[in-house]
Amino acid sequence: MIAINSRNSRMWSLLGPSGTFGSTMVELAKENEKIVVIAGDMVKTAGLERFGKTFPNKLINVGIAEQNMVGMAAAFANENFIPFAVSFANFSVLRACEPVRHFLGYMKRNVKLIGVGAGFATGMFGPTHYGTQDMSVIRAIPGITILSPADCTELVKALEAAANLNGSVYVRLTGVMNNPIVYKENYAFEIGKAITLRQGTAITIIATGALVYNALKASDILETQGISVTVIDMHTIKPLDTTTIDRELGSSKLIVSVEEHGKIGGLGGAIAEHMSSVKHNAVLLKLGIEDKFQDAGEYRFMLEQNKLLPEQLAHSIGQKYRAII
Repeated sequence: MIAINSRNSRMWSLLGPSGTFGSTMVELAKENEKIVVIAGDMVKTAGLERFGKTFPNKLINVGIAEQNMVGMAAAFANENFIPFAVSFANFSVLRACEPVRHFLGYMKRNVKLIGVGAGFATGMFGPTHYGTQDMSVIRAIPGITILSPADCTELVKALEAAANLNGSVYVRLTGVMNNPIVYKENYAFEIGKAITLRQGTAITIIATGALVYNALKASDILETQGISVTVIDMHTIKPLDTTTIDRELGSSKLIVSVEEHGKIGGLGGAIAEHMSSVKHNAVLLKLGIEDKFQDAGEYRFMLEQNKLLPEQLAHSIGQKYRAII
């Protein structure tokens, strides 16, 4: 087990999701000789240089060939290896969609698909590299678990859990270097079990990925306005923790989904689908990336354009809450 403590949390935060992924894979490979990494021209970008030097026979760089990357990962899984296939989220999922559907979904190969730079993390690379539809695509494919960690500490937890799960997993990496810390110390992480970070009475914010931190900050602002807020880290998008959602539907007037993903088909879409199947009196507000292609910009700028900074989230949530009470 990798040590989870405040020192490591700070180090991982500085490295960012990609650097944390690379360093974690070194530790996981030390513990399990079956782990291999297959990269789609992502050795440096995914922080895998040290992994390659430590385990030169366990790192394969297929180049810009994501379909081949997924197919090769499935072949390794057939031979009882545990392959981690990594590229930018947009390419791991969209460019390789048919092989992912066939090998990870239909054939249920034990492949761990990693989406680096999900959301707006690729910054000035622009819409060709933004991973803003990846969750909606993977959610539509049966049999694939989706993990979306809140910070780099939870990314370590998610990678450990993925390695130990016998089945197809997609791990979505959001955020950039100097990633805000949500978890400073060790805690219980279980696939499919959301984590309640703050308990309130009026509003429930269900957030995922790097925006969990922004949701916590937004809740601080709302609390100063006399609005009591529950904040939940929904680190597993599929299977969705409907038990926790049902609990909140019974106590909150407003359910808010917050995600660095398109508003269609991601966390908000999953929550909406569940809410449509049960009896409740709550209202759902979906906050995420607007349904359009946008001009490129730096990470914070792109969040601001989509009203995903803490102050903007608090304004949107407060406005909606006051409209329904």
